[in-house]
Amino acid sequence: MTPRATNRRTVLFAAAALTTGCGSDGGGDGGTTTSAPATPGTSAAPSTPATSAAPESPAASATTTGAPALARTSEIPVGGGTVFKEQKVVVTQPAAGEFKAFSAICTHQGCLVNKVADGTIDCPCHGSKYRIADGSVVAGPAPRPLPAEQINVSEGSITLA
Repeated sequence: MTPRATNRRTVLFAAAALTTGCGSDGGGDGGTTTSAPATPGTSAAPSTPATSAAPESPAASATTTGAPALARTSEIPVGGGTVFKEQKVVVTQPAAGEFKAFSAICTHQGCLVNKVADGTIDCPCHGSKYRIADGSVVAGPAPRPLPAEQINVSEGSITLA
């Protein structure tokens, strides 16, 4: 058998097919279903990425709907957010009682974002930054906003919809 050259069109088609599922340019604003206000007096300090859930953490228990909780509303700082690596989602609270969720997969090259600080969701790979309010790009090289994820906020718990 002789090796066959791959033409440019085949390479471009394959690259497009691989990157299609990495993000959406729908520009969603972080889908949220909120049915209970946030706990007042939460800190506005930047958060660190979420780690594995401790036994008393809401992530280890189920909500009344049966879905496991990502976090308590009181655990998401106002003006900040938390990255949930296992679920590949980041939950933010741009203003008191307003919760948003976005994919934690950077739209540049598919790295996981690793922190929320100073009003942005940050990717460690190439420095892309996204706004916590709508997932839009603040600093590139990311080409598109983070896609919105649907969450439910009820009885002080946040779950994926």
